[in-house]
Amino acid sequence: MRLDGSGGLDSLCRFSQLKGLNLSHNMLGELPILLCEISTLTELNISCNGLHHLPPQIGNLFNLQTLCLDGNFLTSLPEELGNLQQLCSLGLSFNNFSELPVVCEKLTALDKLAMAGNQLETLNLGVLNRMSHIRYVDLRLNHLRRLSVDSLKGNKSVTHMDLRDNQLTDLDLSFLGSLEQLHCERNQLRELTLSGFSLRALYANTNCLMTVNVYPVPSLLTCLEISRNQLLCIPDWACEAKKLEVLDMSYNLLTELPSRTLSSLSLRKLMVGHNHVQSLPPLLEHIPLEVLDLQHNLITKLPEMFFFKALNLRYLNVSANSLESLPSVCPGEESLSMLQLLYLTNNNLTDQCIPDLVGHPNLRVLHLANNQLQTFPASKLSKLEQLEELNLSGNKLKTIPTTIANCKQLHTLIAHSNEISIFPEILHLPRIQQSKCRCWLYTSIERHIATLKIDAKPSFTADSALSSTLWNHGLAEMAGQRNKLCVSALALGSFADSLEAVYGMFDGDKNEELPRLLQCTMADVLLEEVQQSNIDSVFMSNTFLVSHRKLGMAGQKLGSSAVLCYIRHDATDLAGSFTLTLANVGTCQAILCRSGKPLPLSKVFSLEQYPEEARRVKEQKAIITEDNKVNGVTCCTRMLGCTYLHPWVLPKPHVYSIPLTVEDEMLLLGNKALWEHLSYTEAVTAVRHLHDPLAAAKKVCTLAQSYGCQDNVGAMVVCLNIGEDSCTCEMHGLTLPGSGGVISTAKPATPSSSSGIASEFSSELSASEVSSEVGSTASDEHSGAGMDAGLVPRTERRCSLHPVPPSSIFQRQPSCATFSSNQSDNGLDSDDEQPVEGVMTNGSKVEVEVDIHCCKGKSLEPVPPGAEEGSPAAGSEDDSGGLFFRIRRQNSMNSNILLAGTKERCELQKSPSTCCLYGKKLSNGSIVPLEESLNLIEVATEVPKKKTGYFAAPTQLEPEDRFVVPPDLEEEVKEQIKQHHESGAEQEPNEKAAMAPPDEFDTAL
Repeated sequence: MRLDGSGGLDSLCRFSQLKGLNLSHNMLGELPILLCEISTLTELNISCNGLHHLPPQIGNLFNLQTLCLDGNFLTSLPEELGNLQQLCSLGLSFNNFSELPVVCEKLTALDKLAMAGNQLETLNLGVLNRMSHIRYVDLRLNHLRRLSVDSLKGNKSVTHMDLRDNQLTDLDLSFLGSLEQLHCERNQLRELTLSGFSLRALYANTNCLMTVNVYPVPSLLTCLEISRNQLLCIPDWACEAKKLEVLDMSYNLLTELPSRTLSSLSLRKLMVGHNHVQSLPPLLEHIPLEVLDLQHNLITKLPEMFFFKALNLRYLNVSANSLESLPSVCPGEESLSMLQLLYLTNNNLTDQCIPDLVGHPNLRVLHLANNQLQTFPASKLSKLEQLEELNLSGNKLKTIPTTIANCKQLHTLIAHSNEISIFPEILHLPRIQQSKCRCWLYTSIERHIATLKIDAKPSFTADSALSSTLWNHGLAEMAGQRNKLCVSALALGSFADSLEAVYGMFDGDKNEELPRLLQCTMADVLLEEVQQSNIDSVFMSNTFLVSHRKLGMAGQKLGSSAVLCYIRHDATDLAGSFTLTLANVGTCQAILCRSGKPLPLSKVFSLEQYPEEARRVKEQKAIITEDNKVNGVTCCTRMLGCTYLHPWVLPKPHVYSIPLTVEDEMLLLGNKALWEHLSYTEAVTAVRHLHDPLAAAKKVCTLAQSYGCQDNVGAMVVCLNIGEDSCTCEMHGLTLPGSGGVISTAKPATPSSSSGIASEFSSELSASEVSSEVGSTASDEHSGAGMDAGLVPRTERRCSLHPVPPSSIFQRQPSCATFSSNQSDNGLDSDDEQPVEGVMTNGSKVEVEVDIHCCKGKSLEPVPPGAEEGSPAAGSEDDSGGLFFRIRRQNSMNSNILLAGTKERCELQKSPSTCCLYGKKLSNGSIVPLEESLNLIEVATEVPKKKTGYFAAPTQLEPEDRFVVPPDLEEEVKEQIKQHHESGAEQEPNEKAAMAPPDEFDTAL
């Protein structure tokens, strides 16, 4: 902006009645003197203009009441500023002041002094005594190490003081007799002393406090938050505070709760989680307590009359304790309990506690995960009619009662990691339909559950052995209390046509566009950058910078955290060990479990957890608001997107490389919400004994929700098996696909996965849980280019411990993929928003996975289901020829059908039934349910031919979970199988004459 000339700032003097003027972020360099002649101004904002000094003429603005000078380079103020006797608010934050300006003593109307983000190291509190008019003092984000007092005279003017994010070790503000509110979080305080005459709120979280002294007893105190300290007990003065309503002492060293605290007649919210409390004192009278958090303690039993005395209790979290039973509710009387949210995860509760839950008829959320439940009586569940969310995962349940149909408000049911064989009909419930309920199970389910995701128990076969020898992964994502999922993940178990893998997680906080864009593009960018440079810091940094640029207009005002893990051979020894290279920005993190202990690999780029980044942002004169956000937008200092916040927010990642060893058990990736509620150690301890990474990912997400997470949470667990036992070559007894072979010259029915086509459709969205998970690895995502080229010579692939000799042998590994299409909130196609007949408009998930294997042999008889469920080597011993089809639909009932035979691919492409099925493809991944005339084999080959916009990620082969044929279609399917057998038998002599029978290889659909 010009200072002089036509249209310049000097022309503003013409406005004789101008009262407010905002010139912030204009890079003025200096304040135009002519502006000081506009005597009518009452408000002037010249923040973030690179000002180094103010002209003396600013004292001519006699009517000025508000002056904002934040984000400049000021070190002093002119004496003439003292002439502004009407000035009541002065903003000097994020400048270069090393002491309080003396001129402030002359500003008698000034009641708020904001000097956050300056360079104050010592504060002379005597200066505040001379400023008897100042009530609010903001000294956040300075370098304060100590406070000095030059007189014993008390200060009766300061009522609010903010000392957050400094370096104070001891703080004595007892002379501030009128102090009502104090913020001193994130210092290094060991001792705190205050006056209690006027104290109403004290916030001293995240310090090293061992002693907090307040005298006299604060009779007006309503809120006390001193969590994440080293306090051994609740201070006596806090127990005697008669108006205390909120008490947060979580993450301390408490061993007991005083009876005076729990029986307080004013306390409404008590947070004492993550301590060492072993028991609660008995309640002698009714208490008004509404929220009680006791998670992560050592409690074995709640007081007998607890629920009878705490009738106002609405939220109770006793997760991660040692409870074996629950107290009864109002024995012999009608229950008056108001309890609505009850979290009991990770205890030792048995079936005997279920009858006690009936006494809480208003329960909306009930978490009983990871206990010892074997049954849930139907009569008891029927009485919990207000249930909206029920989590029964990680128990030993064999059935879910049919009386769950009485829970008309139920929208989320989580029951993974059980032994369930019978599941009730719940799809008629209105909230289930509306909120797209998902249910995770590990056994077969009744056939009428048509839209719920079902996971079979993991099985190990020869096919999966090839892909999961070195690593396999599981992914779980849950939306929590939000109506959309802003977390996406990238999972490529086979990357760049070799034994490499790429895993990533992206968290958009409140936007879902950027995580999806990064999910679709980042792997391709990494592949290009790896070809340009072998230096890990170079190609990973460039991957993030290029991905940041590719976000385009979407990345102008939106941002996303990201973590990317790349497993590859050591650049100096391509046949030797593997190296894990990680890069991250924002708050997404990854840890490596090595010998049972967590090894953090990433850095958290937030203002609260990375002081160096906070210092950098301050030096670049960003405005950090009171909620610790850069310009009030984001707490992250490095992220992809948010271009308009440059240079304060950068896309440059933290890059770290580490060799993988036999001691490395797993890799855990998670977003901000996961690690806020789950420590590294607990996450590793909770899942390292689980062999199924999908179950592990679901468990950590479930734990985060049970510990209070209500935001989007995402977790990916990658199980590692790096060592001699993980060898995949023939010399260790595991036969790879044949030593030679050719590809059929017929054009494949579908493009390879590298062109954006995949064989599994995944799109889930739920009001409380949205889970998209893919199991395992070794998907050849980039090897589809030569599918139409006939013979393609390829070197035999072996493990890193046994290099491959030169060879012209061709082989293909099982190729499966998962992608998520764009979702619309109402489950309709985003192009025309018109519903399709037979499609659930709740966006429920329908998955179809097809693996087509070409096996050497003679027999054309269908393989019985038992053969596949047998030993892993069964497939390699079979001499049957022709095409082997395995079709899986993951939302079907308890049934397994294996179809075998040969087929003409051109006929499959012309199938009228599949044209009808895929003629309308929903943007949210939903597919029209099977019609009676549907040809199952044709459906398997007719996947959407969309070239771009999809994300291809590997999936785990699960042979026990196959396509299910309804009883009324069995005869028609048998007839089709017979026809394919006959056509295959006729073509076999001609095919054998044309070429030698190939050894085993796979073709991806």
